[in-house]
Amino acid sequence: MEEEQEWIREVLSGNKQAYGQIIDKYKNPLYGTILRMTRNPHDAQDLVQEAFIKVYEQLDKYKATGSFSSWFYRVAINHCMDQFRKKRHKQSDIDTEVIQDNRHPEVLFLKREKSRQLERLIATLPEDERMIILLRYGQELSYQEISDVLHLSLSDVRNKLHRAKKKMRKVAKREGGKYDDVSEN
Repeated sequence: MEEEQEWIREVLSGNKQAYGQIIDKYKNPLYGTILRMTRNPHDAQDLVQEAFIKVYEQLDKYKATGSFSSWFYRVAINHCMDQFRKKRHKQSDIDTEVIQDNRHPEVLFLKREKSRQLERLIATLPEDERMIILLRYGQELSYQEISDVLHLSLSDVRNKLHRAKKKMRKVAKREGGKYDDVSEN
């Protein structure tokens, strides 16, 4: 965290190259989160680039009193949500799962199917619950960090997370499948 603070100080003092360190640290996690939101690689790439520009433009507003990652995700996710509202974003049906492990074909198939099921279940959720699931399990943010990012109370975060998981279980059961708790993945 001290390293991030140093990068921020350097950027604010005019060293634009230091921003590359921030981009390197957050580009993949942010892309993964936005890809799950949009389900479209091209849109996700565009939104990631726009989000990094937005964060850069607002970097002087960051107060070192809280975690930089929470502030970063709040700015980036808020930008994405604004874009969704403007465009009434339509999701495309793509397979985002890339499996690197090429050991046993049956194991790979089961992993891929489990991931697809989870992606489908997450896609059935309302936007606010989907965001909480993605921030909690995709980015591994704490409840407090999610609360800060989404401007929700801690109890709202917990309640929405609980409701989201309950809805996912219900949909999986209705489809005749098995729901594995997100926290196990």
